[in-house]
Amino acid sequence: MPNRAISRRLILTGLTALATAGALNLTGCTRSDPLNQAAGKGSGSASSKTIVIGSQDYYSSEIIAEIYAQALEGAGRTVDRQFRIGQREAYLPEIEAGAIDLFPEYTGPLLQYWKPDAGSRLPDDVYAELSETTPDGLRVLDQSPATDQNAYTVTREFADRWRLTTLGDLSNVTVPLTLGANSEGEHRPYGPAGLAETYGVNVAFTPIEDGGGPLTVKALKDGDIQFAIIYTADPSITENELVSLEDTKGLFLASHVVPLASGNVDDSAAAIINKISAAMSPEDLIALNARSVREELPAATIAAQWLAQQNLG
Repeated sequence: MPNRAISRRLILTGLTALATAGALNLTGCTRSDPLNQAAGKGSGSASSKTIVIGSQDYYSSEIIAEIYAQALEGAGRTVDRQFRIGQREAYLPEIEAGAIDLFPEYTGPLLQYWKPDAGSRLPDDVYAELSETTPDGLRVLDQSPATDQNAYTVTREFADRWRLTTLGDLSNVTVPLTLGANSEGEHRPYGPAGLAETYGVNVAFTPIEDGGGPLTVKALKDGDIQFAIIYTADPSITENELVSLEDTKGLFLASHVVPLASGNVDDSAAAIINKISAAMSPEDLIALNARSVREELPAATIAAQWLAQQNLG
């Protein structure tokens, strides 16, 4: 069986270039078809293989990944945690190369990454199109009721001043608009170009590399940016009296938590993860995120307590 461990140091410092052939070097050996090997070729039973679990560089993603890890460990499986890797441009090449086996993803954004012109907008349609679009050697497991939707968010003061409730209302704003988000957001289908095409709203862009976190919120409140991409399950929205503008034209696709899995995740492991997805509600995800932000608890503690509450531990 090939060495499938990933160097965390290499991930954190070099993943932005992994769209090149160098991505395969991080798996620790040369493989002509890593996805086929990840799908179960080679010696050893599927249940004896280590399952490499990754997460985005986002606390909510890490919590979900830790829930997956602890549930699998509780069933006697061996896991390797490779958390806080980065954004899709960093980790998806690694998943596609067979170096990561299991990753908590979000249906709409993942579909748009692989298929920018995706036509689906509603949850079940997005999931079906994503299932058809997922590359060979990978599959999406059951989507969860839990959602963490991208949303354009403004301060209450700015919303009241310009009478904003929808993204279309931004066209009535007569001051220059600057959007703040991770640098990748500038070129995503729902970024500035998507706003201009869908809503006729032209904006400048300021990169803020914290995934809609405290730096983004501070920039909003200080007036350095006028609106930002902040996930709807982020407790900072209510804590800071922010307003998420309604996306009436479907610029953002439905975004449900969905596990992305390689062939190394056999059916018994997939069944464990699917039970987690079914049990996690939208309210659960908000509460999990709040425990991280407000109580500053580690992901391992939050995950263990949630699994116990759900009788899944």
